[in-house]
Amino acid sequence: MKELINILHEENLTLVVKSADGSLHRFTQRGVKDLLTLVQESPDVLKGATVADKAVGKAAASCMIVGSVKRVHADVMSEPAMALLQAHGVDAEYSTLVHHIINRNGDDWCPLERLSYHETEPSVIINKIIDFFKQ
Repeated sequence: MKELINILHEENLTLVVKSADGSLHRFTQRGVKDLLTLVQESPDVLKGATVADKAVGKAAASCMIVGSVKRVHADVMSEPAMALLQAHGVDAEYSTLVHHIINRNGDDWCPLERLSYHETEPSVIINKIIDFFKQ
């Protein structure tokens, strides 16, 4: 995990995935778009993977669960994300635990955190994320 965290920070990435086969995948988009794309288009990348992410809210956690990620580290993780990951057997750790993920302006909740807050089923959350991006 330390290797992935170092890559995340040294290369100024938003997400690093080490697939079960040992291959490394680097991402730079903010939010959950990279994870959602992986779930939809390259699920084998996530299956059994170890992940280092800048911020993990409940939406990102849902993508990781549906993608069958094995282990995750987040610089910042929300309490609902941590609870969901633990409930689904994902080994999760964080540098900072927060009540919720905030938006990019820093003045309100992240819209996807709000959208998923009361939902408990990861696949339902993913459908809500897809609908959100269609708007």
